[in-house]
Amino acid sequence: MNPCPCNSGQDYEACCGPVIRGEHPAATAEALMRSRYSAFARKELDHLETSLHPDSRTDHDPEATRRWADKAEWLKLEIVDTTGGGPDDDEGTVEFIASYRQKGVAHAHHEVGEFRRHKGRWYYSDGKMVTPGTQRNEGPRIGRNDPCPCGSGKKYKKCCGA
Repeated sequence: MNPCPCNSGQDYEACCGPVIRGEHPAATAEALMRSRYSAFARKELDHLETSLHPDSRTDHDPEATRRWADKAEWLKLEIVDTTGGGPDDDEGTVEFIASYRQKGVAHAHHEVGEFRRHKGRWYYSDGKMVTPGTQRNEGPRIGRNDPCPCGSGKKYKKCCGA
């Protein structure tokens, strides 16, 4: 078995391979997202351009895409959520996390991808990065003249707050 890079648990030939080769279109927005990830992982970069919505192709940079794909070791795709994007829909979103390693450092590309159907086929039209939410420290604030919480016996401003 040749497992599909999209982490579906299926064989590549039963999953993303035929979509990438253009043998049949992706049935859903999620299937297209999976095929785009697999195209990155297998360096099938022509699929990344042909699966872009025609309105989104003007700013596509094939050389930059190739550099990113070549320099990254693609590790895993996780589908977080999908909205719409089914066989009877014309629009849909897929929230995903694409994990990869570049120069020995692990990265996670977390995005909500937007997909639209055009002339009966699904296309990737745009995406928005998901940023981590702001975390608030709900504990009591340490004043500059309070004893340092490290236990040194000094004032905070003369110890850890310096």
